[in-house]
Amino acid sequence: MAEFILYQQMLPAPELIAAMTGAPATIGTLLFTPVKLILDNQSTAPVVLSVNVGGGPIQWKTFSAGECLVLDDDLYTFPRGTIFTGNGAASGNFSISYTYINYPTGVVNYP
Repeated sequence: MAEFILYQQMLPAPELIAAMTGAPATIGTLLFTPVKLILDNQSTAPVVLSVNVGGGPIQWKTFSAGECLVLDDDLYTFPRGTIFTGNGAASGNFSISYTYINYPTGVVNYP
């Protein structure tokens, strides 16, 4: 008899957060493959967000002061290990909050 996933747990990952100083600042590294991300410029100045997925950092998006972006990435997402860097005036923090799926072990058996 085959057993299938009866549930999946979406769990919160530790927040990635860094103070903007006017120089590039590492915000953090994804510990898990995210499902939903909240990218939040909590500062009063624009912040340039760069993303490094293994081939070196690329400038991805400039966030206006106070801008927040929610990515609901059920199908496409940044991989675990992605490094985020921000560069903005010394006027606050940049935060990345995300959730990931925790698949229970020993629950899935495909015929």
